[in-house]
Amino acid sequence: MNIFVTGASGTVGGAFVKAASARHSITAMSRSETSDAEIRPLGAAIVRCSLDDVTADHMRGADAVVHCAAYVEDWGPWADYWRYNVDATKRMLAAAKEAGVKRFIHIGTEAALFYGQDMRNVDETYPLAFSSPFPYSRTKAYAEKAVREANDPKAGFETIVIRPRFVWGPGDKSLLPAIRTMAENGAFAWIGGGRNLSSTTYVGNLSYAIELALDKGQAGDAYFVLDGPPVRFREFLPRLTHAAGFELPNRELPGWLARSVAFLSEKAWRMLPLKGRPPLSRFAANLMLRDCILNDDKARRELGYAPPFTIEAGLAAVAAEKN
Repeated sequence: MNIFVTGASGTVGGAFVKAASARHSITAMSRSETSDAEIRPLGAAIVRCSLDDVTADHMRGADAVVHCAAYVEDWGPWADYWRYNVDATKRMLAAAKEAGVKRFIHIGTEAALFYGQDMRNVDETYPLAFSSPFPYSRTKAYAEKAVREANDPKAGFETIVIRPRFVWGPGDKSLLPAIRTMAENGAFAWIGGGRNLSSTTYVGNLSYAIELALDKGQAGDAYFVLDGPPVRFREFLPRLTHAAGFELPNRELPGWLARSVAFLSEKAWRMLPLKGRPPLSRFAANLMLRDCILNDDKARRELGYAPPFTIEAGLAAVAAEKN
């Protein structure tokens, strides 16, 4: 199958390209020579374009599109979230349909349901958070809405949303580097003691689910894909960072205090000419505090999804990458 991939220089897109390139012909969007150098060794051909200027000609001949690219920061200008998460997704959908692409796979997120609440035993019937106070959550909700509404089987164009949670594993270019920086700068603390429960998605399991979705699943639907039962955050994260070669402090921050610090920090950064980013965002504070227990029965039933990698195997892969 010929597959066009966005976000191939990132964690999810890069892992998918690396995993699938032996079985498929993959072309990847690349914005620069720096990205070229990261993507080519994974086994993909390069097409020079960006989310701002991609057209049907860039993906002509592709059977499927795997859209991994997104603006995933927990802090930034609202316009950038909308530009890269919503407008770019709509542009990708229009170009793919014009190019004759048969299936469009969008990498969504459980954050598209999140407005600061605990989520327990949540499945795909749970409503999207179109009024979330968090720009990432709100724009990913609108992006998913656009993807599902673009589904048009009668015209030969099918769309699928794959929703991972807390993506981790080797090749991580966002989560672990950010946690390492916080730990090294003395800025890491267990919000609420880290006692919350969370579903997780090892990047190898996510790549497997994406490949299943190339020709399985109900068009127009969304699917959670997970590692298995939820983990206690305070127990899992130290195992992950230890595998990556660094340790976390035991310092704790009460939930109410973390939310207050995040609120005041964001307010100060908006009102004053301060450089950089707030020490803690409201999105990060709430995300680290709340339970997020998801149900992937639908993916197991309709995609035939069964995670091929255990958490132990994933941790071993993270440790091997360090050496």
